[in-house]
Amino acid sequence: MRRFSQRNSLVTLNEINITPLLDLAFVLLIIFVITRPLLEGHFDLQLPKMGTPDTQNISPSDVRRVEVTPRGYYWCQGRQLSLAQVQGDLLLAHRRNPRLVVYLAADKRTPWDFVAALCDFCSRNGITRLSFKTAPALHP
Repeated sequence: MRRFSQRNSLVTLNEINITPLLDLAFVLLIIFVITRPLLEGHFDLQLPKMGTPDTQNISPSDVRRVEVTPRGYYWCQGRQLSLAQVQGDLLLAHRRNPRLVVYLAADKRTPWDFVAALCDFCSRNGITRLSFKTAPALHP
């Protein structure tokens, strides 16, 4: 009679262990949940309280958000830029996409000169879709 041993037979893998994949998915989920708010806004801007929340349906690819801090720093797409750099970036984006909407978020303590310089540039270069971001007004 012939003997068979375990060493000679091939063992098939009936199940795939998905535990490492679930661990990876869980870690990525935590990373995205933590970093998402950081990508949204860079500063704790105190926006003026007026107006109503946006109800327009604008594509996110058509929006360029520019933030202005009380010290006059401009932030666009996660980078601190000079006024000239912001202007160049907006002009290039407007040439690529004529439907460009500029969201201008300026702290209420920001001197008007910094905001006016950007508004003047936009109007001189045909960027007519400019929206000032405010916090919703508190109605009694």
